[in-house]
Amino acid sequence: MEDFEARARGLDAADPLRHFRERFVDAGDVVAYLDGNSLGRPLRTTTDRMTEFIEDEWGGRLIRGWGEGWMDQALNVGDRLGRIALGAEPGQVAVADSTSVLLYKLARAAVDLRPDRSEIVLDTDNFPTDRYVLEGIAAERDLRLRWISTDPARGITDEQVAEVTGPDTALVVFSHVAYRSGYLADAAAITRTAHAAGALVLCDLCHSVGAVPIDLDEWQVDFAVGCTYKYLNGGPGSPAFGYVNRTHHGQAQQPIWGWMGHAEPFTMGPGYRPAAGIRSVLSGTPPILAMLPMMASLDALEEAGIEAVRAKSLSLTDFALELTDTWLLDRGVELVSPRAETLRGSHITLRRADFREINDRLWEKGVIPDFRSPDAIRIGLSPLSTSFAEVHRGLSALAEAVG
Repeated sequence: MEDFEARARGLDAADPLRHFRERFVDAGDVVAYLDGNSLGRPLRTTTDRMTEFIEDEWGGRLIRGWGEGWMDQALNVGDRLGRIALGAEPGQVAVADSTSVLLYKLARAAVDLRPDRSEIVLDTDNFPTDRYVLEGIAAERDLRLRWISTDPARGITDEQVAEVTGPDTALVVFSHVAYRSGYLADAAAITRTAHAAGALVLCDLCHSVGAVPIDLDEWQVDFAVGCTYKYLNGGPGSPAFGYVNRTHHGQAQQPIWGWMGHAEPFTMGPGYRPAAGIRSVLSGTPPILAMLPMMASLDALEEAGIEAVRAKSLSLTDFALELTDTWLLDRGVELVSPRAETLRGSHITLRRADFREINDRLWEKGVIPDFRSPDAIRIGLSPLSTSFAEVHRGLSALAEAVG
């Protein structure tokens, strides 16, 4: 039988991104952290960056900081994120709010651009927030939801979208990587199909940004949202980002009108006049301090390069699949993720009836995967911070737990 532990050591030794692992804060009691697709580890430089900001910029400059860069930070960081991870030219990405709030803002703006259409297309296994927000918008705007029934082991496909879109479709909303299975949707094909029907597209990038190459401009996506606390290591509750394709600037209007999105925010006068471009997506004061950890992560991601990160992601998930095939599939464990690399994000999902209890036991031993009700464990592999040895230790512990 193959010595998988030795294989893991060899893969780590040959990993061109191995030096990034030591840049992350290590949790001393954790044997294997397999939940980077839910919450990424913090980078060590985040501590220095935040201390410097608190002492020098906030403490030293005080209110003067707004005139020395803070007013534009949400847009400047958005531009950098767009360039490094989203395939977006400048002026189309803003960092603000939470994913839920930005999803509401941009979905509302999208359906208002199609006032003569009455349907929103979404799938039954999309992330709950996406479904709940769209249900609320449908009730608010007297629209119908057109549901696509998706296999939880896969995700939404272009063929499914083609079957349900037509002259009544205002908006198609889908996740680039399915939160449950890790299925990687063909965003470009879905966008083309939606556009052929005269509809707009809003893409949720939460489970792909920072791990999978994205090219929003090339795909001609209309709107996109995503969080920054998974593969972008922004920390719990870190701000989200919103993308508005420049073809919709000056036309799309989000519904939460606040002073920061006003054309002249310091005039403080009556009436609302939206700012030009992506700034109009903003509502309230940007979370300046909360952007700092994600900015540290962008430094690492830019240095590594998203293509190298994707290659490491595929190697990690390939190794996890090999261990799963060898140790788990003959013990009542089911794989509910795609095997093909072209259809896979950076996590795989396994299922067995007793996985809730097993997940609790693994956490007690310092092996941290992610449980998803009712019976699934996700193995989330963050390329810059996860080693092959960690994957081996984690899957070995899981194999021991299933008996």
